[in-house]
Amino acid sequence: MRKLFLYILSISLFTLLSCDDGDILDFEFEFDEDFEYCEGVSDLVLYKSKSDPSETMSLLISRYDLDDLLDVGANDTLFIEDEDASFTYRSYYDTSIDDIFCNEIPTNLNINIDETDDVLVDILTVLTAYDDDDIDSDLEDLDGDGDLTNDDTDGDGIPNYLDADDDGDNVLTADENPDPDGDGDLSDAQDTDDDGIPDYLDDDDDDDGVLTRDEENDSTDQNPTNDLTDGVIPDYLNDLVKNTVPATAYRSNTYYKSYYITLDIKEIGLSILSQDTLDFGYMTEGPDSVTTTPDFN
Repeated sequence: MRKLFLYILSISLFTLLSCDDGDILDFEFEFDEDFEYCEGVSDLVLYKSKSDPSETMSLLISRYDLDDLLDVGANDTLFIEDEDASFTYRSYYDTSIDDIFCNEIPTNLNINIDETDDVLVDILTVLTAYDDDDIDSDLEDLDGDGDLTNDDTDGDGIPNYLDADDDGDNVLTADENPDPDGDGDLSDAQDTDDDGIPDYLDDDDDDDGVLTRDEENDSTDQNPTNDLTDGVIPDYLNDLVKNTVPATAYRSNTYYKSYYITLDIKEIGLSILSQDTLDFGYMTEGPDSVTTTPDFN
């Protein structure tokens, strides 16, 4: 029966502290901080590998898949404590051990040291969600209460920090110059009609009495930026053009989710190690995009 080479994270240059019979060989792990993953039929494998010398570390967590680690709660975090896992350290005579995880075991693989132990792991996943609209999320907390979820300028059910069109005028926030010089100071945000409300939060940008989203005189495609009656200035920024074509829909909205996963190993009992805990490092996943179209109001 074929076996998957379920392998593990790499971190080491060996430092031999003592070579007397019966003494513990104390290895100083020098793997990169980030780890990778692969999924079996019913198991999740997290691993690191390195060369010169060739070494791997891996964790096998039964009954888990990656989606389980990304299933964050309402506070955008997930903490899994004291989960059972199998921890394996291997060193190799081979100079190259590329692509040995989650594949069939190579027939010419020369293993030098091979130790496995049952351990406990703590896993922390933190989700960062954002709309990529050229405004830092913390600057979209308009009421300053530290809660980004209750700031929804256009009332479309999507909070501003996830809304690519904060004011619901069908012009993307990023296209309304919220931070012209990119310095993180929004005090110089574009304000076409000088009414004190920046365009990205103003549903009537030119103050002509016609909502920006209703100034689609050439094409009704939920994009007022391509409607130019005079051929020069978009109608929604031209207070001399007041034709009204009532909008019937919002444009679709896309936001992004990125995950940062850290893992600690506890109760390690490998004979080559004098330590019983190990910071296994981190893994990033994403960004994944989420696209929806809010109900029109």
